[in-house]
Amino acid sequence: MKYKVNEKGYYGDFGGAYIPEMLYPNVEELRQNYLRIIDDADFQKEFHQLLKDYVGRPSPLYLAKRYSERYGANIFLKREDLNHTGAHKINNTIGQILLAEKLGKKRIIAETGAGQHGVATATVCALRNLECVIYMGEVDIERQASNVARMKMLGAKVVPASSGSKTLKDATNEAMRDWINNPVDTHYIIGSVVGPHPYPDMVAIFQSIISEETKKQLLEQTGSDQPDYVLACVGGGSNAMGMFYHFMDDENVKLIAVEAAGKGVSSGFSAATTYLGKEGVLHGSRSILMQTPDGQVVEPHSVSAGLDYPGIGPQHAHLFKTGRGQYVSITDEESLEAGLLCTQLEGIIPAIESAHALAYLEKMEFKGGENVVVCLSGRGDKDLDTYIKYFNL
Repeated sequence: MKYKVNEKGYYGDFGGAYIPEMLYPNVEELRQNYLRIIDDADFQKEFHQLLKDYVGRPSPLYLAKRYSERYGANIFLKREDLNHTGAHKINNTIGQILLAEKLGKKRIIAETGAGQHGVATATVCALRNLECVIYMGEVDIERQASNVARMKMLGAKVVPASSGSKTLKDATNEAMRDWINNPVDTHYIIGSVVGPHPYPDMVAIFQSIISEETKKQLLEQTGSDQPDYVLACVGGGSNAMGMFYHFMDDENVKLIAVEAAGKGVSSGFSAATTYLGKEGVLHGSRSILMQTPDGQVVEPHSVSAGLDYPGIGPQHAHLFKTGRGQYVSITDEESLEAGLLCTQLEGIIPAIESAHALAYLEKMEFKGGENVVVCLSGRGDKDLDTYIKYFNL
């Protein structure tokens, strides 16, 4: 359990709740109640019922034969792209909407970058008949127009964030401001393993269904529930944390987290947080983030809206600092090429976020026969415009 959260909300040197006094009651209410609510048998029953009948879990663990031939290892894809709404995000929003109801909340707010978390939040709000407000950067609204339309169809109000880089960081700032102004009736569904404690832990618990299923499925298919490698893309890092969760204490399993190098780690247009970042506080927790010498947050860049974030979750910062996880990066170009390769080898169009993880397979060397699991965190419908422009399709 050395990689899980301690009683003070920290993972080693990272975590905690660095929040304005006005947010303290909201966060404290969550902290005092989240484990009691999540661990309740009735909650677990309803959560798993919805994951099964509404989301469509378990998601398949698919042995990708053409990939396996190409790389000389057994490449398994954990198919989160087949979930309802097209990504892993729904696992967390189902959990948090049930939690919000138990706390008596009537209004839900969320931030979104690629739009997948916004869609997943709007989806569960429609399902449970709760008011929904989604904050999204103006830049992301433009590049993820189809997801914005989906959120509006689902009944959500989409509010543009027009400050800073007009992306995920700024949407998060706006959502936090809303929460300060509406502390009593509103629950903030954070979409990644970021934010003040208990959010990183809570989101990780809901996403841990990914690795829980993977262990069972791998055992069925290979006779062992431990792969040699597990890969996932990382922005804030919720799909990666879900994919790593039940393997963290298995030191034989190598955890590889793939960040967005953007136009190159040293180009000034990157989101390779562990390479470029320093320890500091972002959005309510101590972690690693990209910042100037005087502590101003550096604007990140990635072709994928979901990885365009200047920090990582505190649990990832801990895995990185202790050396338990290997944190690497892939450029915009490499990810787009990997997305096309996956499409043509396996007939699966991946989200550009997921394509970052797939791209790293090109840089790995296998002896032969290793079992490698890649989290295919989302599908590429939302990214078709980006693919079309890049490949002149």
